Amino acid sequence: MNVVVTGASGLIGTALCDDLRHRGDTVIRLKRSEDAPGESLWHPTEGMIDDAVIEAADAVVHLAGAGIGDKRWSAERRAAIRRSRVDSTRLIASSICRAKNPPLLVSGSAVGFYGDRGDETHSESSPPGGDHEFLVQVTTEWENATAMAQECDAPVAHLRTGIVMADSGGALGKMLPPFRFGLGGKLGQGTQWFPWVSIRDEVRAILFIIENRLTGPFNVVSPGIVRQMEFAKTLGKVLRRPAVIPLPRFAGRVLLGRDMADSLLFISQRIEPARLSEAGFVFHDEELETALRDILNR
Repeated sequence: MNVVVTGASGLIGTALCDDLRHRGDTVIRLKRSEDAPGESLWHPTEGMIDDAVIEAADAVVHLAGAGIGDKRWSAERRAAIRRSRVDSTRLIASSICRAKNPPLLVSGSAVGFYGDRGDETHSESSPPGGDHEFLVQVTTEWENATAMAQECDAPVAHLRTGIVMADSGGALGKMLPPFRFGLGGKLGQGTQWFPWVSIRDEVRAILFIIENRLTGPFNVVSPGIVRQMEFAKTLGKVLRRPAVIPLPRFAGRVLLGRDMADSLLFISQRIEPARLSEAGFVFHDEELETALRDILNR
């Protein structure tokens, strides 16, 4: 199988490419500069892409996008986050539309689509959150940017990914230093729901979607969702460190800015992976403590 991957050097993209190659699939990474075999040049801001690479693909996994939590959300950063997702997705979709045999497009998205929903449980059939929330706006536009491919009858799936747990990088990578020094704890009241997924199940879910040529939105989150205070307690237990120092909401807002802190640290999203489960996908990592011990070799 020939698979084109954008965002191939990111947390999910790196793990996905490794698994694809291990299976014997051919992987072409779309990059802004070519410096190795198996790479193809593209420039989303300039509308540049090699249609022949897309034409030859069985599937395109589009994961590229500026990091949500890498920098404070200035007006410039918000524009970069939005543009990096929407413009690049439109470029991929237009290339797929020009293909004689359009490949499956598996396009990134996030549980940010649902917004801050408290204790409500949400599946893929749930509507998006409030249009005043930045991440709701971004993910909605991100998914809508695949419209051209869908209008050309190309199969399209959207990955509404939760908080990915991996041994390096991502959200867990940022949490580990304070927790290892015994400085970790709950965020705010800690009652907010924490939709996590292991990097292993994230990749397995993508491969499952590709293999079965599934379409539509998919919540890629573990069925074993917990509240944030339970996550903090469990991570402290796995690391054998106390996890009793909370980060008050006001302190988080000082560190990141009000909107960014509320959207990333204190948001509550009780999400279930309904469509993956209905399709027969079985999560390997459902129990948080077991998953963290496996990820961190503890």
